[in-house]
Amino acid sequence: MESGIRCRDAGHRPPGVSAPPSRGESHVSTIAFTNAHVFDGREFLEGRNDVVVSDGVVVASGPNAAASHAGAQVVDLDGNTLLPGLIDLHVHMAAENAGSMGIINDPYSLSYFRSVGYLEKTLKIGITTVRDAGGADLGMKTAVESGLIKGPRMRLAINIMSQTGGHGDGHRPSGLDIPLMPQTPGRPLAIADGPDECRKVARTLFRAGADHIKICTSGGVLSPTDDPRHPQFTVDEIKAIVEEAEAHGSYVMAHAQGTGGIQNALRGGVRTIEHGIYLDEPTIELFLEKDAWLVPTLVAPLMVVRAADRPNSGLADNVVAKARMVLETHQASFRAAHEAGVNIAMGTDTGVGPHGSNLEELSLMHTVGGMTLAEVLRASTSDAAAFVGMPVGALTEGSYGDAVVLNGTLTDAAQLADLGSMIQQVYLAGQPQL
Repeated sequence: MESGIRCRDAGHRPPGVSAPPSRGESHVSTIAFTNAHVFDGREFLEGRNDVVVSDGVVVASGPNAAASHAGAQVVDLDGNTLLPGLIDLHVHMAAENAGSMGIINDPYSLSYFRSVGYLEKTLKIGITTVRDAGGADLGMKTAVESGLIKGPRMRLAINIMSQTGGHGDGHRPSGLDIPLMPQTPGRPLAIADGPDECRKVARTLFRAGADHIKICTSGGVLSPTDDPRHPQFTVDEIKAIVEEAEAHGSYVMAHAQGTGGIQNALRGGVRTIEHGIYLDEPTIELFLEKDAWLVPTLVAPLMVVRAADRPNSGLADNVVAKARMVLETHQASFRAAHEAGVNIAMGTDTGVGPHGSNLEELSLMHTVGGMTLAEVLRASTSDAAAFVGMPVGALTEGSYGDAVVLNGTLTDAAQLADLGSMIQQVYLAGQPQL
């Protein structure tokens, strides 16, 4: 361990490598983080505190909480910060640099092998839970859960529901079909028109292993034949999808960039609005009325613009033009939403850009929207946890023992710009991952 954090074994076997114990490797059953500057998912605790994780679950927290767990392996943080594992509510783990020509030039199975690296990169930066917004299938989630590969906890959309000619429809003027998320045996097509088709496709996605449904209620940046300002899906279609999701004990997230599409999604019962680029005052009021959540993905258009600046990006000119067009409006809308008190949770749209760069979103939430350090951390932990159906994003009794150890003390939002370099160790269910 680096200077300032001391690890000792208090009568327990030493920690094994980061893979889950199901792979037959040694693991620590009880670990005590002591003398830590703790953010518990809601607030920074006063003074130095301990957090004890046993069998993957937090069993005690507070001053001297480790005293009653004499057999635990002790990690003395010596005043450094301990965070809950971070949550990214908008990733695409089956892709990187989406919109490039790789989708048609690469061998079919290559994306699966690349995803192994994407998952590891995500875990290494302290993101221990992700909500996939389309692309990852049940096999990927099962591989992580069984310990076959390393990665964060996952919740899946499987594919993106879209109307004909919408953001998720890859039909091009040439007559070719080049969807953002191509059909596979584990990823059924998700184009639907009319309430009845919408119900059927939603059921098909749940059958394939979806934990939630992702729909497109507006055009987008990466889809070359539509406009992000134009609405897609009618309110009746959206309501049918929401009703079906609720019948499965789930909910709907919506790619919604234009004002009309955002309003339709909110009126239809969608829980989280992704991107929310064109927000006006009536739309913000509707957000508040519906108690809905905004997942801003501020870094997403920046990723597209940066990719376009690299040689041979493969991005269509109109895709890049749309990314540049929405940048300032996107940021202004986010500021207005935060100032009005709209619920905000963290999501990045990583997969549009490189995996492992997710933490830039936290800094942007502060610099662009004026969110405080505690607000950013809540949006990235306990607030986001409401949409993954697991006791994550907190360091309180009963929560999963997912934690991030920093090599310093996090006290100012300006430090978020360097958060990645501060990460010393990441724990998943009390097991070290780095």
